[in-house]
Amino acid sequence: MRRPVALIALTALVVAGCGDSNSPTAGPSTVPSSSVPIEPTEQPSEEPSSPATETPPPTATDTPTDAVNCIDQKLQSLTLREQAAQLIMTGIDASGMTSAQKAVVEQKSGSVFLMGTSGSLAHTRSAMSAVNTAATVKGVRPLIAADQEGGQIQRLKGSGFDRIPAATVQGTWSSSKLTTQAQVWGSQLKQAGVNVDLAPVADVVPSSLKSQNAPIGQLNREYGDTPAEASRGVQAFVQGMRKAGVATSVKHFPGLGRVRGNTDFSSGVVDNVTVRGDADLQPFADGIKAGASMVMISTVTYTKIDPKNRAIFSPTVIQGMVRGDLGWQGVVITDDVGAAAEVASVPAGARATRFVAAGGDIVINAKAGLTTTMVDALVARAQEDKTFAAKLTSSVRRVLTLKQDHGLVGCG
Repeated sequence: MRRPVALIALTALVVAGCGDSNSPTAGPSTVPSSSVPIEPTEQPSEEPSSPATETPPPTATDTPTDAVNCIDQKLQSLTLREQAAQLIMTGIDASGMTSAQKAVVEQKSGSVFLMGTSGSLAHTRSAMSAVNTAATVKGVRPLIAADQEGGQIQRLKGSGFDRIPAATVQGTWSSSKLTTQAQVWGSQLKQAGVNVDLAPVADVVPSSLKSQNAPIGQLNREYGDTPAEASRGVQAFVQGMRKAGVATSVKHFPGLGRVRGNTDFSSGVVDNVTVRGDADLQPFADGIKAGASMVMISTVTYTKIDPKNRAIFSPTVIQGMVRGDLGWQGVVITDDVGAAAEVASVPAGARATRFVAAGGDIVINAKAGLTTTMVDALVARAQEDKTFAAKLTSSVRRVLTLKQDHGLVGCG
């Protein structure tokens, strides 16, 4: 039985109150709580409630006053261009920045993510130290992210990094074992200077589609073929990473489990099945409850949700479903929109502005050469459109709040 995702936030109030191994994170889930159907609305309420947890991740609404003041100070100190740069996550080589990538990062890109394969943990730590030096602006350090899922999707594999089994294997473990192991893997990332794991995959791949599902099923990236199985793995992984002090991103909302094409290499990928309030959205809601730091949006078009827009450009998906139905007020991030074939026909600058206009925050860009174009577009749009400028400021505030939570914002 499928129940509306909108029930998640309501119940919380009542009860408690990417593609292959060389591409960024390609390829993409609600807590059943009542038998009384509630029709989801197209837009979120003014103050949607986040699902209750024992130790909820901080958001702009529950951050301590001193931290809020610090974030306000940083917002005021950053120029418009520096603020826009906080919304771009630039791809760099995992073994260290090339000279061209360094030139881009030195423009104070707010985040980077690692592509290709790395060297040892010690080498990675040295390379990430250089990234921090290049990207830090006015006491704000960068988010440094990696796809460290396991199996075929493990970016950091050198000496000092455990080889992580695929999610299909992790999903057979007990929750306690997976949490313990994820904490170990997260501790290795932390030691290497990486503070974000672009994982876990919260997509549900029906067993009947596994062999046809290029982005997830064929790569063994799913924790299970039912929402309950996937949720258990997602929660355990998030909790372990959180214990290690590493931010996570549940992905790829609203799910890549029912598509066939991989958006890294194919365009026109659609999902003609998933609906708003779909039962397969459960693992995303459970990941948020477990303490995930971000929700990643897929580049697929969901014809039964918003047939006119890819999910990353859809206010219905981001504002209506993520911020409204799920009650998530933290950072929303794209799947790759730099090198992915799915968005190749969209001008690079528009990929960034359309995402922020739809309510998103961080844009993953695998082509470092496009970062300046994206920042330019964000600045230009903010200068000519006050409504967009307000959205950009809200996005930067959410990013700074996440960074504050991980000790990446310094106030003196």
